[in-house]
Amino acid sequence: MMKTCLRPILLVEDSLADAEMAMDALQEANLANPVVHVEDGVDCLDWLHARGAFAGRTDGDPVVVLLDIKMPRMNGLDVLTHMREDEKLRRIPVVILSSSREESDLARSWDLGANAYVIKPVDVGQFFDAVRTLGQFWAVLNQSPDSD
Repeated sequence: MMKTCLRPILLVEDSLADAEMAMDALQEANLANPVVHVEDGVDCLDWLHARGAFAGRTDGDPVVVLLDIKMPRMNGLDVLTHMREDEKLRRIPVVILSSSREESDLARSWDLGANAYVIKPVDVGQFFDAVRTLGQFWAVLNQSPDSD
């Protein structure tokens, strides 16, 4: 049975400038999905488990998590590890959206079960194009099993 409400896109990014650009790009993609922004891995897991400051939220699991790697408190690779080990979270698509070009980050992300790894383009126009494309693919085109 199809759900009538749209699941959110969860953006996990500690750089407020990068988060604003990503949210602007997703808005330009004309996606109807709401975008939720949290600033680190601890808040990401709290949001996903609807606990702490996010207890009682009712917007369901995200259609995709756009996850930075290098963040304070808990990095993106630790978040990804936790998500893939958790029965409730393991099917949620995760796209690593990082400025890291380190081969070890890329290889570890794939080994941990990332669905895609996108290096943040330095050029603003290319960044917008990349995030719009990600949003359209994961929120509109991709079909995943209902995780609720």
